[in-house]
Amino acid sequence: MDELKNNRRAIIGILLICAGLLLIAVNLNWLPWNLKGTLFSWQGLVILIGLFFLISRENRLAGFILIGIGVFFVIPRIWDIPFDWHRVFWPAVFVAIGLLLLTRKWGYSRLPVENGIDFIDDNAIFGGGDKVITSQNFRGGKLTAIFGGSKIDFRSANLAKGRNVLDVFFMFGGTKLIVPTNWDVRIEVSSIFGGFSDKRRTRPDEVRDPSRELVVKGVTMFGGGDIEGF
Repeated sequence: MDELKNNRRAIIGILLICAGLLLIAVNLNWLPWNLKGTLFSWQGLVILIGLFFLISRENRLAGFILIGIGVFFVIPRIWDIPFDWHRVFWPAVFVAIGLLLLTRKWGYSRLPVENGIDFIDDNAIFGGGDKVITSQNFRGGKLTAIFGGSKIDFRSANLAKGRNVLDVFFMFGGTKLIVPTNWDVRIEVSSIFGGFSDKRRTRPDEVRDPSRELVVKGVTMFGGGDIEGF
């Protein structure tokens, strides 16, 4: 944990130094005007945030997505495109989603988790549904929601010992997780114009088992999800 904090401090320090050097170059008129306008724009900010994710290795997928968005909208400012470049944005989004689904690593069993399998692999694309998890040794899995969403009910399930990872990717969609309040849940989700939150209310007399942890990590983009108790 201390090493991670030190790495973050180092990355922020490097970014601040680079920002300061750029400002010096701008104030001394060392940069061409076109380059100046590109660097200090919302596109440049999006690319900078994406680079931060890549360097810090917190979530490389979020970094690549942000850099891709920034580069897409900065191209017309650098080159003279003979057609309306913005008209290819949505087709490019669908191509990117398709490539993501083809290249995403599926390291979990794809059998129905309702039958007692310990992993989940739920894809809600232009739709969704409800699932009830009954595994008594749940170890994580993957949730994908694109223009859709699902509701996953863990009230009849128990976590396996150790660190159990639930990898999520939500784009223009999301998923609701119903999780017992005594589960130890840690959220490591990077949100881009979206969010993911734990809305459970813990009772004062409730004790959580530190030997069993559910880590929710991944990316939400123009969508999100939440964790609710019961």
